[in-house]
Amino acid sequence: MTSASLSPAPDSRPPAAGPEADVDPAAGSVEFINFAIGADQYGVDIMSVREIKEWSNVTHLPKQPDYVRGVLNLRGVVVPIIDLRCRFGEGLTECTPTHIMIIVHVDGRQIGLLADRVLDIVSVEQGAIQPVPTVARSSRVRFLSGLVTVEDAMIALIDLVRLLFDDNDQSAIVLDA
Repeated sequence: MTSASLSPAPDSRPPAAGPEADVDPAAGSVEFINFAIGADQYGVDIMSVREIKEWSNVTHLPKQPDYVRGVLNLRGVVVPIIDLRCRFGEGLTECTPTHIMIIVHVDGRQIGLLADRVLDIVSVEQGAIQPVPTVARSSRVRFLSGLVTVEDAMIALIDLVRLLFDDNDQSAIVLDA
């Protein structure tokens, strides 16, 4: 897989973190990048996605949480890489050349999200997004902003801002911009 740039059109709104950020007022639809971690499907707001890159080695930083795999120099910008499988409490990803990094822009920073593969770009009506049930206290649930069913598959929408805060002290886990 080669690197693919996903830059918004010049007249597009500035990027935002939640799935509601890319709502077209006329159509009421939301677009997001759909990707997989194992058999689970997730999505992030397409307006937050800057680039999708194939896995490459990263530079490990000491005393970081396990889910911060290291940093990548992306055209002169230091980008921290978050292992989503590990962040969701499922252990470290054993990276292969088929894994991908989704580079997102959130809170003025670029962050890489390590995932297994990109599946599609999905557009759904805003009303199709369901709230996340709170019956279970899963570490994964607090990072989600909603659920949507597309062609019999349940897609969990990631809240990028919540994803980037440390479990213990709620301070940002990423490098300063």
